[in-house]
This record gives sequence, C-alpha cells and structure tokens, in this order.
Amino acid sequence: MSNQRTIVITGASDGIGAVAARELAGPDVDLVIVGRSVEKTEAVAAETGATALTADFAKLDDVRRLAEEIRGRVGTIDVLLNNAGGTFDPKKRTADGHEPNFQINHLGGFLLTNLLHDKLAADGGALVVNTASIGNLAGKVDLDDLDFQRRRALEMRCYGTSKLENILFTRGIADRWKGDGIVSVAVHPGPVATSFGRDSFFVGLLYRTPLKKVATITPEKGAEPLIELANRGADPEINGVYFSRHKANGPQNPQAHRQELIDGLWQASERLVGIG
Repeated sequence: MSNQRTIVITGASDGIGAVAARELAGPDVDLVIVGRSVEKTEAVAAETGATALTADFAKLDDVRRLAEEIRGRVGTIDVLLNNAGGTFDPKKRTADGHEPNFQINHLGGFLLTNLLHDKLAADGGALVVNTASIGNLAGKVDLDDLDFQRRRALEMRCYGTSKLENILFTRGIADRWKGDGIVSVAVHPGPVATSFGRDSFFVGLLYRTPLKKVATITPEKGAEPLIELANRGADPEINGVYFSRHKANGPQNPQAHRQELIDGLWQASERLVGIG
C-alpha cells in the first residue's frame, strides 16, 4: 500500500495557498494546485513539482471543468484545501448572476467539494480545510436572500457572510460525510498581507497605506495553521471545528451553530449549483 498522499489546494497561485503548496510538497505527496492566473500557478508548480490547473470560481462551469480535470488525474484525495476566494465588490455580479463574495468564496468551493466527494471518500479518510475568516462575525445569512438582492449589499457584510457560510458548510460536511471518514474544518489564517483583496476598494485602500504593516501578518505566518491542519489529517476529534489560527473554537457568529442554517444553506446551495 502506498504511503503517498494526494493534496489539492485551490487559491494556490500566490499568498497563503502558494506558501502551503511549497511547505506541503515532497516526494511522498502528489500535489495538485489550482489558481486563476496561468502564469502564477505554473510558477508555483515549477517550484513544487505540482500539477498546475486553472479555474475562475466566478464561473461555475469553470469549477465543473476543474473537477473533471482533477478526477482524471487522481484516484483518491487525502487533503482538500479550499482556499480560493477574496473580497469582491458586491455591486457586480458573476457570470452566473450571483453576488461575487457568495459565489467565489462559498458556492464554488461547495460545488468542487461535492463533485470530488467520491475521491475524498475513496480511501476511507480525508480532510477538507475551508479557509474562513474572523470576518464571519460581521456576516448574516438569510436563506431567502443569499445573493443580497433585497438587503443592502455592503462589501464587508457580504464578505463576512461568505466566511460565515464557509463555517456552516464545514459543519454540513461534518454532519453528512462523517460516515465516509471525511473530516472537515474551517480556519481563520489571520489578517494576511496578500492579494486576496485585489478586487476590493476598501481592502485595497488599507493595503496601500502604512496600516498594512501593523494590521497584517505575512503569508508565511498565515499559512501556518493550514499546513498544521493538513499534516494532522483526518482526525475525527476536529470534525466540524472552526480554528482561529491555531486555536480551536475561535470567535464565531452566533449563526454558525444553527442547525437550520447548516442544513438550509446546504440545500439551497445544491439547488443553485444543480446537484443533489
């Protein structure tokens, strides 16, 4: 039996995803990295010996294509790091007509993970890590208005809601897939100084001021909890847990534990992406 692990990392063309790829790469790892930029993703792949794939999570058909490409390259998946995302202008809409924070930060990862379910379950144990944020505290999930069509779409409220949805999704996996040996965690990596806010006016403004140095941490520090969790693997003791960096059960929105939202978000997401 091979001891090689298969690890898939999205959002790996730069920032904490690229750092995690560099640290997790090795002769005993079959590494698949995903990014939006072909040039940046291939550069990280050249450093790490990974397979480079590209996808734009603002297009659900891109995510479906990505899932097929991954399925064609791996037999099993031991660790899936859902790290693609950022902060986006909610006044814009994706190609699929969704509020971009909701689609790119939640729906895309939800769809990809579901399409890879059998690969995660194939070896009897796998870990899904969803990159969340302390910004979840600013979120509010309304199952009747997931796309902020009726509510005022403030940028940080939309971003925070998508990060809250990451935690709810994590607990949905823990509820539904624990019988397959699949463990799911969410993690706030810290206020990382990366390009995740490149499409955000407010975050971009912060990162262009001296406040960046005192308000953020390096990608190397930010990647530490993701790397630690990936190396820990499918430990049932952490199933459904939200980590604030290395600390389990960090500050969470009260909605993060509401079972009707865990179930309702899963069911609504299935309808929106056409699965289930």
